[in-house]
Amino acid sequence: MAYSMDLSGRVALVTGASSGLGAQFARTLSRAGAAVVLASRRVEKLKELRAELQAEGGDAHVVSLDVTTLGSIKSAVAHVETEVGSIDILVNNSGVSTTQRVQDVTEEEFDFTFNTNVKGSFFVAQEVGKRMLARAKGAAPGTYTGGRIINIASVLGLKVLPQVAPYAMSKAAVIQMTKALALEWGRFGINVNAICPGYISTEMNEHIWTTEQGQKLVSMLPRKRVGHPHDLDALLVLLASAESSFINGAIISADDGFAL
Repeated sequence: MAYSMDLSGRVALVTGASSGLGAQFARTLSRAGAAVVLASRRVEKLKELRAELQAEGGDAHVVSLDVTTLGSIKSAVAHVETEVGSIDILVNNSGVSTTQRVQDVTEEEFDFTFNTNVKGSFFVAQEVGKRMLARAKGAAPGTYTGGRIINIASVLGLKVLPQVAPYAMSKAAVIQMTKALALEWGRFGINVNAICPGYISTEMNEHIWTTEQGQKLVSMLPRKRVGHPHDLDALLVLLASAESSFINGAIISADDGFAL
């Protein structure tokens, strides 16, 4: 007997959707039936992805979003709810990283990482969460109460490697943020969970894996391989679905065992 999870009738907002994991998350949710809103600063890239999803028969929309600016967050979320509908699923994916030794990290590099990965993720979740809470309390219209928030953390929030201190610290903060939101919002039917991907090959980093440094990293991995974006598809759909109602505050590693 086949088993499927259908997201038809749900609206999903995916931040950082212009490339990499964010673009794959959007494809996955669209193929599962959700109306998907693609958000990032690179609107032209979003339009290309929208065309791809619409060609597959999906319901896709574009909104400009800079997660480092509170005004942009509020404007984007309001636009989505006015033009598309109440947000039922948030994939909080926007993230940046830099590489340097601890003693070489500048204030600008530190702020660059934390403003996007921590501050940005928090206030996107807050803005969407406020609206989910209002619907759950009957203070705002909507046919679906509760919601799903999926924060994209990292294996480096659980296991630190050299030369990525600010990034690892920021993703550890996202993990604690996930637990805090789950604790406060769970009783309203809003489930908040985090995915901690391991090393995933995307168009942004695929050149690294053939270099000496990249091969050295691959040799450290339990099964000497990197993942692919589609390796996260099933987990994402589960956490976005009604079937995940008993999963709240979970920090789920999808890293091929690297964090063990």
